[in-house]
Formats: sequence, structure tokens, C-alpha cells
Amino acid sequence: MRTDLFDFALPDDRIALRPASPRDSAGLLVVRPPAPIAFEDRIMRDLPALLRRGDALVVNDTKVFPANLHGRRIGRGEHEPAIAATLIGRLDGSRWRALVKPAKRLAAGDIVRFGGEGRVCFLEQLDATVEQKGEAGEVTFAFAFHGAVLDQALAERGDMPLPPYIASRRAVDEQDRTDYQTMFAREEG
Repeated sequence: MRTDLFDFALPDDRIALRPASPRDSAGLLVVRPPAPIAFEDRIMRDLPALLRRGDALVVNDTKVFPANLHGRRIGRGEHEPAIAATLIGRLDGSRWRALVKPAKRLAAGDIVRFGGEGRVCFLEQLDATVEQKGEAGEVTFAFAFHGAVLDQALAERGDMPLPPYIASRRAVDEQDRTDYQTMFAREEG
């Protein structure tokens, strides 16, 4: 597949840095087959009137969690490089797969300290040991906590993962925890 066929120019003023409010005022593209396919610009509030008998409505029930962590590698010399990690898959009660930048700064056995940057209090910190490194920045972390305690620590220290085209234009904030959660959220993912 030629991915360059998907490239297009998107003017900066067309990138929404916040979702529509209220939510049912968000844009909705309606595609009506058969050929020639017709397109209509509508809003989510119109959806109930657009559905017909026999239509299937699929909703995203994935519960987004604050999977982006920021910290530093500790315990290996004076230089403690900044580390950014996005958790992508829970392996068990204390271990997660993550995409890490810069992964080249980490080796198996390294400790990464997340949260509480610049604070002395142990309670503000969450440590993870690098168990293994995979391809393209993938790392397996074994956290110092497990189960519900780890889940709470991640929720307190993590940021919501924003799409790159938004994250490059503004900082993550507390409102993102609400804005980037679907109203059907049930299954953590």
C-alpha cells in the first residue's frame, strides 16, 4: 500500500485543539452508497434521524486511561536522561509493555522514576525496572507496585495520550481526562 496517497495539506486553523462542546454538536460525515457515493456534512445530534431499520450502530467502549508517563532514568551515573513512556499493554499485576522515548538511553536492569520530579518525598515517585527491550522503542517495565495500588499510582501520575497533531500544539491538562473519554467507556484500553 502506498501511504503517500493518504497525505494531504491540513491548514492549522482546521485542527480542533479541543472537542466540540456540547458533544452532540460534533461533526458527522454521512456516506450513502451505492455509487455514486454521496457525502453529507451533518452533526452528531442528527444521528438518530439518520438511522434506518436494520442499521448496525457500533460504539467505542474503550476506556482511555492516563497512559503517558514522564520520568528519568536513575542510578547509572550522574546523567539522568528524561524518559517519556506510553503504556500500551498490561502483562500482569505489575508489568506493562510501553513505547519509550528515547529507548536508546535504557538497558535491561535500568530503573526509571516516574512522577514527583524534583521532589524528595518517596510517595510522589513511581519506580519501574526495565525487564527487556524490544524493537522500535518497546520496553517491558516491572513496576514497584502491583494491582490496585499500581493502577492508582498510574492514574495519579499519568497524562492522557493526545493525538500527535494536538500534543505538538498544546500541553496536556486536567480537562483532557474528561474530553478524551467516550460516554460508552467500559473496557480499559
